[in-house]
Amino acid sequence: MANATWNFDLSHSDIAFKVRHMMFAKVSGRFTNWTGTLEFDPENPGDATTSVSIETASIDTANNDRDNHLRSGDFFDAETFPTLEFKSTGFKTEGKKLLVEGNLTIRDQTHPVTLDAEFLGKVVDPWGNDRVGFSATTIINRKEFGLTWNQAMEAGGVLVGEKIEIEINVQAVKAG
Repeated sequence: MANATWNFDLSHSDIAFKVRHMMFAKVSGRFTNWTGTLEFDPENPGDATTSVSIETASIDTANNDRDNHLRSGDFFDAETFPTLEFKSTGFKTEGKKLLVEGNLTIRDQTHPVTLDAEFLGKVVDPWGNDRVGFSATTIINRKEFGLTWNQAMEAGGVLVGEKIEIEINVQAVKAG
């Protein structure tokens, strides 16, 4: 079987993140608008390819002031850099586990990342559509992508951690 085209079902998918705040707590957020492509064969996942484009301005941390700061030049600079981009360069399989290697671009800075992923399976939904599911995680250092803003805390440490934990959960529907 050859790779088929699968469309991401955004109503059943999310791209979320967590970052340390004030050195002891974590703040969570997500991106609400994104698109992408997936070429995938459930019988041979190692030959898959994917690319995702995320609207920077769609960041949502449930706090408007923080979201606006993250959209500003201090962080994503959403006006100048309207998207974050991920393009896979390879899929490696170990049973249901996948290592998805690719290039992540934030603020025109591109670095390789590896997603620890799991192929969750394939089902036929109640309307006769083939669906596949995946979950994936990775950790990046935001400073590598030019996200360097921070503020020293009076008692020591900094306001925003450097490591960003990313969690992705997706369902995709086989195209026509």
